[in-house]
Amino acid sequence: MSEPKHFVSAGAVVIDDEGKLLLIRGPRRGWEQPGGQVELGESIEEAVKREVKEETGIDIEVTKFCGIYQNLQANVCSTCWLGKAIGGELQTSSESLEVGFYTIEEALKMVTWPTFKDRILKSLNEGEHPFFVAF
Repeated sequence: MSEPKHFVSAGAVVIDDEGKLLLIRGPRRGWEQPGGQVELGESIEEAVKREVKEETGIDIEVTKFCGIYQNLQANVCSTCWLGKAIGGELQTSSESLEVGFYTIEEALKMVTWPTFKDRILKSLNEGEHPFFVAF
């Protein structure tokens, strides 16, 4: 039997003091919430903080674990978190062509991938926590 090859990612819906959401525009998928792969030896919570900082320049406090999306074909488990912006300055990276804070209405219009839009909506709806979505 071969070793399983699963990837774990961590992404966050980050909210600032004005109630706006942090989004990145990536080079492949357009607008989405920041996040990425958990590195070996790293906790999932630390990974989400690191990924947000690397992609946006923003420091966050993780406020809640929301749920998991499992992509069965790609063997990826994507953990979803809520976070609060606590510092840093907006900046782009090799993974983000643009970054910014947007109202929920603006963000939902900007995010075009249905799965990413669904992650935002589920993460903001505490009545659905914790959620598990497999596809």
